[in-house]
Parts: sequence; structure tokens; C-alpha cells
Amino acid sequence: MPIVCSCYVPYAGSMPIPLVRVKTIAATPCPLRLIGRRVPAGFPSPADDYLEGELDLQAYLIDHPAATFLLTVDGPSMEGAGILSGDKVIVDRSLSPKPGRIVIGVVHGEMTIKRLVRSKSGQHALVAEPAAGNPASYPPLPIDEASPFEIWGVVTGVIRRMERG
Repeated sequence: MPIVCSCYVPYAGSMPIPLVRVKTIAATPCPLRLIGRRVPAGFPSPADDYLEGELDLQAYLIDHPAATFLLTVDGPSMEGAGILSGDKVIVDRSLSPKPGRIVIGVVHGEMTIKRLVRSKSGQHALVAEPAAGNPASYPPLPIDEASPFEIWGVVTGVIRRMERG
């Protein structure tokens, strides 16, 4: 059984930033039956004839268990990227951040989830992607020597529960 632990981000010059209670990544697989057919969004189709095998969600979603954490998203600034408030994001700290990737940044001692972009002039920034029609303004966060900044990890997946029961 996985151990539940509290994880903290050490940040130079400030108190640790509490993240979310996460389960350590279990060493045992969690296979689920995988049907080898896409689900059409139109007419129903029987799927039993297309059973492909099993899919281990841990192996599918997590490449580096020792460096992977789950964080809970709070806020609407990334809805345009399909990441909603309350979603769990899978964050791999062993990956190098590259422009175009969604990352967890620590800016002025606060964590944020944004897309890392690079302008034509070579300037890097963290940019929000709110849903279309969202009136909130999220100015880009420039990355430069004047701003205390750290990229904590790269987002590799999103987990969302649908309605229960």
C-alpha cells in the first residue's frame, strides 16, 4: 500500500511551500482492461469483441516515479489548455523545461502553472491560457534576472474525475 506523505518545495530565502498531499508512486502495477477501439461520439458500438489487453495507468502516465508528483490546480488561468481548477496535474521534476511545455514555476515564492514561451527576441515568459471569453487578465510573467524565479517541474499529464455514483 502506498504511503501518504506531505511534500514541500524548498525555495532559497523563504519558507518551504506546501504542495498537496500525494501518494507515493506504488511499485506494483495497476492494470485496467484496454479496449483496442476508439469510442465514436455518435452511434453506440459493442466493445467486447475488441478487448486489446490491459493498460497500467502508472506505466502509461509516469516515466520517472522518483521525480514525479501530483499537484492540485487552483484557478482558471489554464482552462484554455484543458486544465481546470481542481484537476490533478502530473509533474515530472526530472524533465528539462522547453518552450511550449506547461510548467510549474515558482515566482516570488509562489507556485504557478503556466506555459513556458519564448518570444522572437529570445525572452522567456510564463503565459496563462484562460478559456475563451474569460474576462480575467493574466499578464505574462517575464523570466529574467530581476525576477526571483525557478521552474519546479514539467507538467506531463492531467487527471480529472468525472461524476461519481
